[in-house]
Amino acid sequence: MAFLGRAVRRVVTAVRPPLSPLCRTTARSYSSEPTKEKSVPYETTLQQKDGSSSGPTKPLPRSADVVVIGGGSLGCQTIYHLAKMGMTNVVLLERDRLTSGTTWHTAGLLWQLRPSDVEVELLAHTRNVISKDLEEETGLHTGWIQNGGLFIASNKQRLDEYKRLMSLGKVYGIESHVLSPAETKDLYPLMNVDDLYGTLYVPKDGTMDPAGTCTTLTRAATARGAKVIENCPVTGIQVRTDDFGVKRVKAVETPHGTIDTPCVVNCAGVWATKLGEMAGVKVPLIAMHHAYVVTERIEGIQNMPNVRDHDASVYLRLQGDALSVGGYEQNPIFWDEVSDNFAFSLFDLDWDIFTQHIEGAINRVPGLEQTGIKSTVCGPESFTADHKPLMGEAPEVRGFFLGCGFNSAGMMLGGGCGRELAHWIIHGRPEKDMYGYDIRYINKNVNYKYNELLGKEYTFGFPPHHDVIKSECLSCRHGVAVFDMSYFGKFYLTGPDAKKAADWLFTADVNKKPGSTVYTCMLNKGGGTEADLTVSRLEPGAANLPLAPQSNGDVYYLAIGGGVAEHNWNHIRTTLQDQGFHCQLTDHSEDMGMISIQGPKSREVLQEVLDTDLSNEAFAFSTHKVVNAAGHQVSADFIKSGEFTLERMGVMYKAKAHLKSPFDPENKRIKGIYA
Repeated sequence: MAFLGRAVRRVVTAVRPPLSPLCRTTARSYSSEPTKEKSVPYETTLQQKDGSSSGPTKPLPRSADVVVIGGGSLGCQTIYHLAKMGMTNVVLLERDRLTSGTTWHTAGLLWQLRPSDVEVELLAHTRNVISKDLEEETGLHTGWIQNGGLFIASNKQRLDEYKRLMSLGKVYGIESHVLSPAETKDLYPLMNVDDLYGTLYVPKDGTMDPAGTCTTLTRAATARGAKVIENCPVTGIQVRTDDFGVKRVKAVETPHGTIDTPCVVNCAGVWATKLGEMAGVKVPLIAMHHAYVVTERIEGIQNMPNVRDHDASVYLRLQGDALSVGGYEQNPIFWDEVSDNFAFSLFDLDWDIFTQHIEGAINRVPGLEQTGIKSTVCGPESFTADHKPLMGEAPEVRGFFLGCGFNSAGMMLGGGCGRELAHWIIHGRPEKDMYGYDIRYINKNVNYKYNELLGKEYTFGFPPHHDVIKSECLSCRHGVAVFDMSYFGKFYLTGPDAKKAADWLFTADVNKKPGSTVYTCMLNKGGGTEADLTVSRLEPGAANLPLAPQSNGDVYYLAIGGGVAEHNWNHIRTTLQDQGFHCQLTDHSEDMGMISIQGPKSREVLQEVLDTDLSNEAFAFSTHKVVNAAGHQVSADFIKSGEFTLERMGVMYKAKAHLKSPFDPENKRIKGIYA
């Protein structure tokens, strides 16, 4: 039998260089002979006893309003909520049995408190579905266990964070308590509290059972008319191009027949990338090995809360009279060749990589050092670049929705996200603000030097750079500031229906005389604000700037915040498609530079650079002109009191040099502010 303590000592004494995030390692042997037993700690799984497949569990329908692909947590939650919202002609296809991919081996933890208010609401809905709704609807128990949750604070800043989480919880009626080390010891006698500042205790956190949850979800969905078909892999997705050149989902192909459908939901977990490729949709997630171990019996551990130590990146999940010990590796193993035949399967555990979790676990519960390891659980999980799920309609193909990339949180976010995804499909948008999860917001991940500096100084108090920011702000208020805003989105809207589209898209009247610039909003179908932006109406005829379109009709130039440019691009494009407007939307975000000169001295500085009169009479508020700056033609916009913006392809840095403002070319987001 392997003991946690022996595994740690053995690996620590082995001399080897640090592992890089991309390295590949294989399992090692230890004198303590780690266990080779690989099994999940659940009494029941949905794996077929003989391991064989006899074809689909039900006949395939010829057509469906929605086809959900993937019978894990998200797939089951999505079809349940679709059916509950009244959409009954829906089908779930699972290539093997329910939960067989990643859901079956999940730890099943549910923590109710997270820093985002939206995520708190999503988690609350999951808990309600699992602990109450399903049992009332079906009379079946999902396997929910309410044993509480305990967040560990081993430094003051972490404790400050947990105090804020407790305050957020109060808003949503979530009971939580910040405990002292002594109070923590009373609650969890086996815990080492010598290095703690405190803990956050949430009594109604708990654990979920994957098989019980997914079985009950599909039972409730089929009772409302939905169809759940197992042993039916998807082999292709047909896409058609409509009269406007828009790609749309047409059908789902399987070895057992084709289902005509206008809507597919990709809930395939680590297989979501392959499924996306079938429809020409890019799904930006990556598959990794993710592991935990199950201990032998531990005296006195019964009824203890689950533990999460964010600084040690480890969790301890109560497993009856034992613990599951896991965490998130800094040097994970990537699963490059994702197998289509990997069902109810596990990898061999790499002890070199997993040891970092053992050290943190033993420090927190010292009794683990002499505790045996009953089994290992190392399975695939999907992760995304920003640790946020991928949801919503893909920009490449209409009717292709994503519900994947949940970063090992698919069980606890499944209920809330399944409901939002169902609402998205039925009503065209989610009920909550799901911007952070929306596939349409994905943009290029670029690490700027300023971001790196900020990352080293994150705090809930005043950071070391606080006085620098103060000085910059005062310079902007009393003098002049130069901002590089080249990261903004820069779109042109042209075509026969451009004026109709502008009237439909924007809340303000942007159809003023050419040369005007209007600050406006875009709204969604629910009347909520989708974006704010500036819209300039250009002079018709020959283009005055290299990238400006030549048109005898209406031409609009849109300047949109860089962080939301991709999302806004897709919102506009989708609206044009849905309304049937004959327009062209052109993106020149990467081709054009943009700088903003702000402050009471902005006009004074610019007057030395531009060849035009900047007085109020000659250059009115909310207008733009094509002018010369440092020998180059640029578009100058006067859009706010004391704020001018200059835009042109490829010459902005020369203009800035002429303005004599220091500029760090690696710093595209914060811009130097100098009087």
